[in-house]
Amino acid sequence: MENFELFGNIEQGKNFLDSIKNGQFLFSFVISYTETCEIPGITFAGADKDSIQFTPPADAEYLHYGYCKTIDKIPMTPDGKPTPGLLTKTALESASIPHFTINAGSKIPPQLPFFDASMTYGKNILNQDAMTDSQISHAVDYGRIIGRSMASLTDCLVIGESIPGGTTTALAVLRALGYDAKVSSSIPNNPVELKNQIVSSALKRVDSDHPYSIVAKVGDPMIPFVAGMLSSASSVSNVMLAGGTQMAAVLAFASKIGFNPENTAIGTTTYITGDTSANFTSLVKEIADIPAIAVNPGLENSQYSGLKAFSQGFAKEGVGAGGSIISSMIKTGNDSSKFLTIAEKEYRRLFTSL
Repeated sequence: MENFELFGNIEQGKNFLDSIKNGQFLFSFVISYTETCEIPGITFAGADKDSIQFTPPADAEYLHYGYCKTIDKIPMTPDGKPTPGLLTKTALESASIPHFTINAGSKIPPQLPFFDASMTYGKNILNQDAMTDSQISHAVDYGRIIGRSMASLTDCLVIGESIPGGTTTALAVLRALGYDAKVSSSIPNNPVELKNQIVSSALKRVDSDHPYSIVAKVGDPMIPFVAGMLSSASSVSNVMLAGGTQMAAVLAFASKIGFNPENTAIGTTTYITGDTSANFTSLVKEIADIPAIAVNPGLENSQYSGLKAFSQGFAKEGVGAGGSIISSMIKTGNDSSKFLTIAEKEYRRLFTSL
């Protein structure tokens, strides 16, 4: 536990960790898409503009097979840094944690068995409404169905996501719901000015304070779907939202539709909680009286620049990496040093012939 930091409701965080330390974990991976990610300079979640749409399904395939089917290589940044899915896969496999994929608005379906929420992808919020109110209702309803079913199978349902450009739509939703949010980025030099311009423009279309209408105008499909999952799952089991900025937006929307805060925590990396361009920990505290648990995976000590990059501000989080690592460490007793050893082994398998 020395690798964890607690924020927000610290006492509840200790209770949460205590309640799941001998339990079973189940990881649900929600893939989605917003055309907002196609705005130049907004994300590094793909090698180039045309490949970004393949990142969510490719992340899902990599977690399942160890390689991708929709693209030739695992998702990488333009300069070759790997998806945070590498950390998630290492965590899940080292602890034998089962996982499944949910397609909640991905532009491209993954080539593997998955739950299909029958949702379309979100539009570019700079130019038009992301979705309709009825699409939000659909997302919440389907999220509730899957969330309750999955939570009944486990002691802790861990929910991760992959949605390129999701920090921008999350920022818009948080601002529209009245929070003075500053969000993280997949890029070390967070394009704050660009995000603020997009969000300011999008918020001009918000003409209602109803949460469904707000997310329809400026959000993305992942937010209402995962909020629906949380609302039902937290009534029957512990739930860990695995992620940073996007999960703060999920939490904000979920606080409007209802969830059980006593069974809920956010799990992320210290790269998110330590991001000075964002205000993640104070934001979570403002939204809900729940704990945020942060893990330091120790990647700054890696011999590989591709892994060390996470500790230097690239990606920071994603594919549920933080929550997966926390779950893995709880189940196995591994510390960050042991985790790094296993992650480096997976890195070598992917990138070298050593």
